[in-house]
Amino acid sequence: MYQIRIHGRGGQGVVTASELIAIAAFEDGMNAQAFPSFGVERTGAPIEAYTRIDKKFIRIREHIYNPDILIILDPTLPEVTDVAHGCNLKTKVIINTSKNKKDLPIDLPLSNIYTVDATKIALEIFGKNIANTTILGAFAKDTKMISLEGLKRAINQKFKKKGKNIIDKNIKAIEKAYNF
Repeated sequence: MYQIRIHGRGGQGVVTASELIAIAAFEDGMNAQAFPSFGVERTGAPIEAYTRIDKKFIRIREHIYNPDILIILDPTLPEVTDVAHGCNLKTKVIINTSKNKKDLPIDLPLSNIYTVDATKIALEIFGKNIANTTILGAFAKDTKMISLEGLKRAINQKFKKKGKNIIDKNIKAIEKAYNF
């Protein structure tokens, strides 16, 4: 079983990113679950969401304390909170940042840290910082847990009611991050 923990701030689409990974995994023939962890937090407060992927039925229903993958949407979070709690030397980190990975305050092997400037890509394509779907292109490439095609199908499914323009922009963003 793969366990993914996503860190971001309220309003950044952390929950949507978690759901998109689960839908993409399902589209790729896997079992998946996605769920958020937040209480009365307001926009801008640190939040987490979780996704599990497995070939078998997933029975566990608890927070992810020891993630295989850590996705960080807000590059300022490692400076203000311990986003790497529960991680081990094999945990892969995908972080939205323009910084070099050796300059990040994350105490994990540099070989396991993947950076993508999802904000820059989002600003180019959407005209605003919608990094949550964008970073998933890097997630698909760097982990191989979901396929790019599965992710495209997930975006089509999740954003069907928002229209073709939103779907097309999101697909363009994940493709650009995938090829970053």
